[in-house]
Amino acid sequence: MSDGRLDLTVLGCATPYPTADNPCSGYLVSSGDTHVWMDAGSGTLGPLQRYVRLDQLDAIWISHLHADHSADLLTAYYGALFADIDLASPIPLHGPPGTADRLAHFLTNTPSRSPVESAFEVTELYDGHQATVGPLRLTSRAVSHGIPAFAVRIETAGASLVYSGDTAPCPSLTELAQGCDALLCEAESDRPPSEGEQVHHTPEDAGDTARAAGARRLIVTHVGRFLTPQQAVARVAARYDGPIEHAAPGVTYSVRREPC
Repeated sequence: MSDGRLDLTVLGCATPYPTADNPCSGYLVSSGDTHVWMDAGSGTLGPLQRYVRLDQLDAIWISHLHADHSADLLTAYYGALFADIDLASPIPLHGPPGTADRLAHFLTNTPSRSPVESAFEVTELYDGHQATVGPLRLTSRAVSHGIPAFAVRIETAGASLVYSGDTAPCPSLTELAQGCDALLCEAESDRPPSEGEQVHHTPEDAGDTARAAGARRLIVTHVGRFLTPQQAVARVAARYDGPIEHAAPGVTYSVRREPC
């Protein structure tokens, strides 16, 4: 059963590789008995199992195919098929175009293609893709990261959470996050690039996106190696005056729509 609340558990948020106490990007989004593993970065499968087994997942959602957001799909494949898990059916996996072939390329060790579809029922994302997972409604939008990448809005009757994935500031993210109860937004960059395409938010950008979207709460994540979480939050606060938190590994944040 679900009371309409969303629980966001941070499995990890390090970039571009894990630290000793912080895996890469991965989150568990739960509403009652419904569970979605959102991004599967390096090291996140371990802490995921503190909360759910692979066969208790209702879906997996992957923002893009950089390793710090997707690499643990490889070990999840072995866990789902060749260990102590007995899947009743493949786990629904929503990911960017080419997800199944990318997994098969890494996992194939013989002339025969690895049967990744035995572990994952893969659906390719596109701009505006929608899916229903138990009481959850997932809407994905294409964002600006230099490769196919997506943000997602997860909603129940009583709460809405938007996750930026990795992206530069872009209209599609701001539109997706309009009026959301919580925005989980990356702030990887210390400053915009001096040349070339911008592919991440700075802390100031995260604040600007949250303010423009009218997000009721901002959770800053995926802070780069040249910033501390405290520095990132302080810089965000110069642009956004709502509640701000840092996505600390192991912490669960309750997201609920507060009365106006």
